[in-house]
Amino acid sequence: MGTGVDLERSRLLRGQQLPGDKLRSWVVTLVLTVVGGFVRLRDLGYATDGGTPIFDEKYYARQAWEMLRNGGYEDNPGYRYIVHPPLGKQFIALGEWLFGYQPVGWRIAAAIAGTLTILLIIRIARRLTGSTFLGAVAGILLICDGFSHVQSRIGMLDAFLAPLILGAFGCLLADRAQVRNRLAEAVERGWLTSPWGPRLGVRWWRAGAGVCLGLACGVKWSGLWFVLALGILSVLFDATARRTAGVDRPWLGTLRRDVAPALWALVLIPIGVYLATWWAWFASETGIDRHAAETEYAVAHTLTFVPGALRSLAYNAIKVLDFHESLATPAGDPHPWESKPWTWPMGLRPMLYSYDAHQTGCSGCVRATMLIGTPALWWLALPVLGWGLWRAVFRLDWRYAAVLTVYLGGLLPWFTNLDRQMYFFYMTPVAAFLVLGVVLVLGQVLGAAKAGFERRGTGLLAVSCYIGLVVANFAWLWPVLNAVPITNDHWQAELWLPSWR
Repeated sequence: MGTGVDLERSRLLRGQQLPGDKLRSWVVTLVLTVVGGFVRLRDLGYATDGGTPIFDEKYYARQAWEMLRNGGYEDNPGYRYIVHPPLGKQFIALGEWLFGYQPVGWRIAAAIAGTLTILLIIRIARRLTGSTFLGAVAGILLICDGFSHVQSRIGMLDAFLAPLILGAFGCLLADRAQVRNRLAEAVERGWLTSPWGPRLGVRWWRAGAGVCLGLACGVKWSGLWFVLALGILSVLFDATARRTAGVDRPWLGTLRRDVAPALWALVLIPIGVYLATWWAWFASETGIDRHAAETEYAVAHTLTFVPGALRSLAYNAIKVLDFHESLATPAGDPHPWESKPWTWPMGLRPMLYSYDAHQTGCSGCVRATMLIGTPALWWLALPVLGWGLWRAVFRLDWRYAAVLTVYLGGLLPWFTNLDRQMYFFYMTPVAAFLVLGVVLVLGQVLGAAKAGFERRGTGLLAVSCYIGLVVANFAWLWPVLNAVPITNDHWQAELWLPSWR
């Protein structure tokens, strides 16, 4: 039997438990996921550039089709921009295999990824807040986010990053809960005999996070920044758990007991999974740069103890890295829709993916697809970030700290090379974490379940009004998110800010 101090530590470790409405929560989750899937999939074939891909679909749809022809790899450097790993294009290729080389074919995989993201955010928000209602709110907000909606309906790579990064975050939250439960049991049983604390056993959830991160890097290298962010988060979770358990030296205990397994789970597993995403390239004879170790003199005579296939892949990676580092904005000739990262949190510079003033079916109408974050959601980004930082630093609220770590991990690295050509759609994997931050704030507005009827009722009214505002804002933007023909006056009314033009 533990002492009173031990029981208190055990209570703190177990902390907020999931609500007991497991069946109801899954019904809510699946209903909202179906609704979100319908919204994402509706009229998926619009818009096109005269039946051809729009914006960067022009690269990925064709590269995916080549992969489908070749059996999973690319071999034609004539496309020039083969500058991302293969996994995202393989996902697009699966859709083209099912539906052919047409808009639904090259977009269906992204729409499925966007729908999966809705399911994940509902479950993750429920775990963060301990509330099925707030989990549902997160799902509704993500469904009604114009930015996430458009990115789920276009055949580009970033839509696949979103569920993978969110999935890795969810795995890490499950690992945190599991670790704290194990430490709570150790406290209750009096097993804290070492100043470093106990070993915590096999942690499959953390390994699952590593798998998700490796797959994310197999879609785009920007997944690397999330490896760093979630690695930091894992260490913080472990150290604070050991401190709460009363371990004498929690930080040193984390270094001794947890860092090496974390490196295995969040570094070695992602590397292995990333290399596995190149399976078709490794098996090929004609993949781009596949035999660079034999044909390029510098590669053939460098690190000869490393297998030639890995040296060839490294050679290809160096070429790709050079492309990304040199992708600078031409002096005096910027891309009309590029933007810098300080405009992204509030979505101040959206992107026009398609515009057609001719094939609309009505005189004087336009049909446009614009990447816009729903203002009722995105324009709260800076206040939510500020409130979250205050809560994380001065109230030690781990939930805000966790969400902000991933949000900033996806945003801040883009400030390191401001000369690079950059676009708003780079925020795709970060958008879900804006929603989670807003939901945490709404949870405080709602009030605790034990609050008085009047307090809880007022909070529920405020939250409901906000949800209604977001839904209405999304409905207003619907024509320019989905290429619905509208009059020119209506089109002008949709452009709220000068920077949207």
